[in-house]
Order: sequence, then C-alpha cells, then structure tokens
Amino acid sequence: MSRSKGKPIVAVVGRPNVGKSTLFNALAGQKISIVKDTPGITRDRIYADINWLGRSFTLIDTGGIEPDSKDVILSQMREQAEIAINTADVIIFMVDVRQGLVDADAKVADMLRRSQKPVILAVNKVDNVNKYMADVYEFYNLGIGDPHPISAANQMGLGDMLDEVIAHFGEESQEEEEDDKIRVAIVGKPNVGKSSLINKMLGENRLIVSDVAGTTRDAVDTPITHNGKEYIFIDTAGLRRKNKIKEDLERYMIVRTVSAVERADIVVLLIDAVEGVTEQDAKIAGIAHERGKAVIIAVNKWDAIEKNNKTVKEYESKIREILSYMPYAEITYISALTGQRLNKLYDLIDMVAENHAMRVATGVLNEIMAEAVALQQPPSDKGRRLKLFYITQAAVKPPTFVIFVNDKNLMHFSYTRYIENKIREAFGFKGTPLKFIIRERKENK
Repeated sequence: MSRSKGKPIVAVVGRPNVGKSTLFNALAGQKISIVKDTPGITRDRIYADINWLGRSFTLIDTGGIEPDSKDVILSQMREQAEIAINTADVIIFMVDVRQGLVDADAKVADMLRRSQKPVILAVNKVDNVNKYMADVYEFYNLGIGDPHPISAANQMGLGDMLDEVIAHFGEESQEEEEDDKIRVAIVGKPNVGKSSLINKMLGENRLIVSDVAGTTRDAVDTPITHNGKEYIFIDTAGLRRKNKIKEDLERYMIVRTVSAVERADIVVLLIDAVEGVTEQDAKIAGIAHERGKAVIIAVNKWDAIEKNNKTVKEYESKIREILSYMPYAEITYISALTGQRLNKLYDLIDMVAENHAMRVATGVLNEIMAEAVALQQPPSDKGRRLKLFYITQAAVKPPTFVIFVNDKNLMHFSYTRYIENKIREAFGFKGTPLKFIIRERKENK
C-alpha cells in the first residue's frame, strides 16, 4: 500500500481480558480519556497518538469483545482482526501467558498470517521472566514469529516490543518531497454520499461496492486529474454490514476516518443537508481538527432542501454553532447526485491547500504582532505583565507559529486567539487551522 503520508497506524487485537486496555493506557499515558482542551471535542478512547524514539504513530483499539461464549468470542475476534488488517500498518496480537494458547488465538493467528501484514505477538502478564519463559515459548506454535514477553500492568518489555513495531514502519517516507499531488480525504457518516461524490468527480462509476453482505475493502486512493492538476482522493466508504451493532459500526467508522485523515492534507467533511449536522459529524470533524488538517464542510443533497433567501444563512450559523472549534472551515453546498457546484469544490480544495502550506516571512509576522500588542495590551497577573518578544513560523501543514514570551503562564488562551485573529486578518488562512507554540525566553537586561 502506498502510504507515503501520515502517521503509521498500529492496531491491537486480542481476546477479552488479555490486557488490551492496560497496554493502551500504558503506552498512551494516563491522558487518554481526558477531553482535549478544544471545546466541542470529546474523545472516545478509540485511538491515541504515541511517540517512541522520535517516531510517532496512531494506536487504535479495535474494540471490546463481550465474553459470551467461545463462538461469539471467536467471531468478534475475527471482526477485530478484519478491522486491523484493513486499516493498520502493523498489528499487535496480544495473548495471555496465564491462560496459555487458546483455540481462538490459533484461528485468529491464521487470519493475521494470511494478511501479509506485519504482526507482533505480545505475550502479556509475564511479570516474572524466569517463571513464565517456558510458557512464552508455547506461543511459537501460532506460527507468527517470535513471542515478545511483556507485562502491560508493570510496563515491562514494552520498549523491546515498540522497537519491533517501529522497525516495520520503514524509513521516514522519502516520497513526500517529490509528491506534490493534493491529497483529499472524503469523510462523513455512512450513506452520506462519499462514494457518489468521488464517482461524480471521476465521471465514471469506479467505486461501486458490491452489495454482497460482508464485502470489505481498504480505503481506496483514487487519482483524479482536473484542469491539468493531480489530486488523490482517499475514500473511507467501508463495511456494508447487516445486523451490526451500532456501536461497532461507529467505532469502525472512526478508525477508518482516523486512518484516512492521517494520510490526507485536506479533509472534506460531507454532511447530509436533510439531516443537518449530527453528533457523529462533530466527532469526525474533531479528528481532522486535532490532526491539524485543512477542512472543507460540503453540505450534500442541497438540491433536496426547500430554500428561501434566508436558508443558507440559517444553515451556516447552525453548522458554525455545532462546530464552533473550527471557525476556519470553509463551507460549500453541493449535490453529488446532480454534480451541482463540484467545480467550485475543486477551487476550494486548491485555495485551502495553498493556505495549509502557506509560509509568512518572519519580518511581516513581527510587524503584525507589534501592531496587535499596541492595540490591545497583553494581560498581566500579580503585577507581572506578559511580554511578547518575537514570532516566527516553524512549519506548514498546518501553519505553525512559535511565539517567544517572558512567561508562558501569562499567555492566556484568549490572547493567543487574539494574535491568531490578527494573523488571519492579514493573510486569511481560510480553511486551515493555525497552531501556536509558546516558548519562554529570558528578558534581555
């Protein structure tokens, strides 16, 4: 799979009670179920961003299994394995040294082995290597390589396991430099029209999914050339499953979305005009926002709405209210069915891509900052006033600025927001989030 962009994705698969969530929490630190400081985003503990020896990856939890009966456990594990095989670059298969080798482990190991994806076998609950090592060797019988003894609860052996995980990522992608195609992820709830939109943009029915129950497919990358420019559309249309529990589908959708968003520069969030913005939409938008991607909100099925002269305004304010943490997102109204305004969508994608990769000269930034400080005095606390010394742009995609100040604690969120607004007034930066890093520097005497 050509996954030149985005962080690698690592999925954990295993039976109930082998310690998956303990591992998840150990790797992610305790901060995982805390809500990020972005209003409007709550985080399900489905994924976490991990950094090991300077390599970052996204760890996904493929879902809990209800310990019901052996058959149910096996079928749910197979489903988990399927999610992992479809979305992950590396799979951690977790077993329990105390329970020993179980039939379900062997059956799932077969699936994983056939998938040709790198699998790391983690044998958990080995808190005493001398005592359990003989039992660890038993897991060689699974035929998926060396078992790694770990204890998630005591955080033993995790380093060696992670070394093995990142060894499979390959080199930091060199492809990125020469690949200047714009990568667009089309995301949204199931049945909102993601495939129809890409089909319409392609002008042919390339993405038709067979309606056989249980057909799954990987996120499809579709190259499209429009007006001589190349784009890669990443589609997340996924499982069509009958009688699946809503929760699993939602988890699957979030995992797929994370994996597509990770590889894109621009995210087009498709919303159903008839339904309006739902909580699910807000979750999906939150994933793009957290990952610093440029965002376009495309309201699909706009042709199905009865309109008067106020419709657009009212509709827009509703979207802005629910997605209040991303005021920068561009909004457009389209119909994937009729092709209405799809050319406009390409123009928006181009504009937003440019903003997402825009660099501003340091001199100009410092002029804007000086003017902003003159207009509105920085806050003070207990007689100490915040001083802003210097600002510079450190990165693009998203544009990231470093501000040097005398005291980090005095730089309130609201003052950072004020500086951001001043930069946006000067440069627009429509469609892209801006990131600010506040650094302390001693005052020059």
